[in-house]
Amino acid sequence: MTTDSGLGRPLEPYAVHIEQNVLDDLRSRLRTTRFASDPENEDEVYGLSTAYLRPLVEFWADGFDWRAVEAKLNSFNQHRLDVDGTPVHFIHERGKGPAPVPLILMHGWPWTYWHWNKVIGPLTDPAAHGGDPADAFDVIVPSLPGFGFSTPLTNPRENYASMAERFHTLMTRVLGYEKYGVGAADYGALVGARLGHKYADSLYGIHLAKDMPPAMFQGDRYWDLTNGQRTEDLPEDSRARTLKFHDTYVSHVAAHLLDGQTLTHGLNDSPAGMLAWILRRWKKWSDRDGDFEATWPVDDILTFATIYWVTESIGTSIRAYKNASLYPPQPANKREPYVQAPASFTMQLGDAFPGVDSAEERIAIFKAGGGRFYGDVRDFYVHKEGGHFGPYENPEFWVDDLRDSYRKLR
Repeated sequence: MTTDSGLGRPLEPYAVHIEQNVLDDLRSRLRTTRFASDPENEDEVYGLSTAYLRPLVEFWADGFDWRAVEAKLNSFNQHRLDVDGTPVHFIHERGKGPAPVPLILMHGWPWTYWHWNKVIGPLTDPAAHGGDPADAFDVIVPSLPGFGFSTPLTNPRENYASMAERFHTLMTRVLGYEKYGVGAADYGALVGARLGHKYADSLYGIHLAKDMPPAMFQGDRYWDLTNGQRTEDLPEDSRARTLKFHDTYVSHVAAHLLDGQTLTHGLNDSPAGMLAWILRRWKKWSDRDGDFEATWPVDDILTFATIYWVTESIGTSIRAYKNASLYPPQPANKREPYVQAPASFTMQLGDAFPGVDSAEERIAIFKAGGGRFYGDVRDFYVHKEGGHFGPYENPEFWVDDLRDSYRKLR
C-alpha cells in the first residue's frame, strides 16, 4: 500500500472491474446497431465509412475480450481518490534507479490514460529496456477529470486550469513530491503549460507535444481554429497545408464548442456512434504518412473506446473544450512570457498540424507562434514518423526525448 504522507491517510489500490451487466448492455446495443446507408464514400470524403465501421462494431459485440484487457490495465499500480472534490484516477509506478524524477504524463482528447502505456516500463525501469538506471522516473499517469475512470465529473466547469490545480495537489500534497516533471500532449499540453505558468518553481520542467497558445478556445471566434483566416489569400503551398489542417481538425472543435451536449446525447446512447466519432479522429490525426491499421491494432482501438463507453465519459470529456471558453483561465501572475518553467518539445512531422516536411520549417512555425509564450525553451525534438498521438504511435522517440531533456534538468 502506498502511504499518503501529504494528506495523512493511506492510498488504497484501485483495480478496474466493469460489472457484467454493463458489458452485456454494451453488447446488446452493438448487436442492434442500425448502420447508415453510405454510398460513394469509399475514400471517406463524407466521414468515417460504414464499410470501415461495421466490422469493428461486429467484433466489439462478439469477439472483443474486455476481461483480458482488464488484466492488462490492472498490471500497473493504480489509485483513485478524491482531489478537492473531484475523483482522480491514476497509475503510479515507482522508478528503478538511484534518484527517479517524479513525472506526470497527461493525455488529451480523444485519448485515454492508456495511450501512455507503452512508455511506462522504459521510463520507470531503463535498465530493463537497454537504458541507464540514472534516467529512471517515478511515473504518474492520471485520467483527466471527466475522462475515463476520473468520473463521474463533480465540477461541471472543469477545464485545463482546474485540472492543473488538481494535478499539482496530487503530486505535492497527495504523493508528497517537492518537485516534479511534466510530460503532456493535446489538451494535456494546455494543462502542462498552465502548471509551467503557475507552479514553475515546483517543476523540473515541462515536456510537451503541442505549442498551443494559453488562450486557446477564447475570444469572439473561440470555436474557430483558423480565427477567420482567408485561405484564398495564401500562397499555394501554405493554402494546401492550411486546407489539410482544416479538414483534419476543425470539425470536432466547432462541434464540441458550439453543440457539445447535443452531440453527447447521441454518442452516450449509441456505442457505434461514439466509436465512429472518436475513431474518425484517431484515424485522421495519426501519422499522415503511416499505416494506421499496423499502428492501431483493433484490440487497442476497442480498449480505448470501451473505457469511454463504460465510464460514460464521452460527454464530460467533450465539455473540457467549452469550459475553456465559458470560464477562461486568468493569468496567475504577471510574469512574461506566460510559461516560466524550463520547456522542451517533441514534435512529429506526420501530424497534420502544421503539415510541414522538415524540422527547420517546424521550428520556424514554433518560434513565430506558440513558442512566444515560453520563456525558457531548452530542447526541441522533431521526428519524421508519428502523428498526433506520438507517445502511442512512436513511444521510442518519446522515451528517448524525455530521458534526454530531463537528464539536463535533474
